[in-house]
Amino acid sequence: MKIEKAAVIGAGAIGLGWAIVFARAGLSVSIFDSDPEQLKSFRSKIQNRLELLSEIGILTPSANEVLRRISESDSLSVACSGAGYIQECGPERIEIKASILSAIEKSADSNCIIASSSSAIRPSLMTEGFKSPDRFLVVHPANPPYLLPIAEVVPSLQTSTNAVEKTLEFLQKVGMQPVLIKGEPEGFVFNRLQGALLREAYCLVRDGVIAADQLDLLVTQGLGRRWSIIGPFATSALNVKGGNRSHAARMADSYHRMGLERGQDDPWSDEIVDEVSKSIEEKWKVDDWEENVMRRDLALMKLVKYINQDPDLRL
Repeated sequence: MKIEKAAVIGAGAIGLGWAIVFARAGLSVSIFDSDPEQLKSFRSKIQNRLELLSEIGILTPSANEVLRRISESDSLSVACSGAGYIQECGPERIEIKASILSAIEKSADSNCIIASSSSAIRPSLMTEGFKSPDRFLVVHPANPPYLLPIAEVVPSLQTSTNAVEKTLEFLQKVGMQPVLIKGEPEGFVFNRLQGALLREAYCLVRDGVIAADQLDLLVTQGLGRRWSIIGPFATSALNVKGGNRSHAARMADSYHRMGLERGQDDPWSDEIVDEVSKSIEEKWKVDDWEENVMRRDLALMKLVKYINQDPDLRL
């Protein structure tokens, strides 16, 4: 698949982030926003961000070269014309997104993939009554996507397999790591995980267990540092010799009781622990536990060294 032009509909923070991702990868990028003031300020904002990325040393090619690939348009149809991929970045309200996507459908080329940046709205709810819902899906980025290169790809039941495959391929080519989400769960996975932590965090502050700033400290200096190297399942596998099964044998009952305190009755069955273990052990083999722990610790040592060298990283 050869896509040479991408369109970004919405010139806010998410639209700016996607424009950098696409232009950095060599694509021509057209930006549209219905708000003239938002569109007017877009170029100076993205230029400042590109120059900062270049100054830090994490932008290739030059800021000016990337900027030359980006153009603003006051016409939705002009912005969409010739684009092989369109990313909608409007406000997170279903009626607004449905209206924008409907207008995009009328303007886009017939073979163009149309993606919404929605962070929680199911794609099927935004495309009811559309003529070609088979080419619509959600591509939800972490923000900002040019620094957090993960994107949830969420098709509806009407999205074609071809559209999903083309989207996954395209995202990989522009430097993103796409993650396919099945079943259209509200909030998808990124925000469900984030929401789970926030729900417990608010409860702990409410109950007088900890102050909000101290909870943030626990996450930034503990969980966050570790999770920047490996995820929660791999963390569990390396915390206890024997991997996820050993960790579950020690901790599952405790975590179940903690969940019951919040009205959540979701014990870890042997079957789900086994499924997780098999997946995680493809990379983190139980027989290599000590070696894997050392790999993790070495990565953390390098991260800590880098953080300690730059006071600006200790916010």
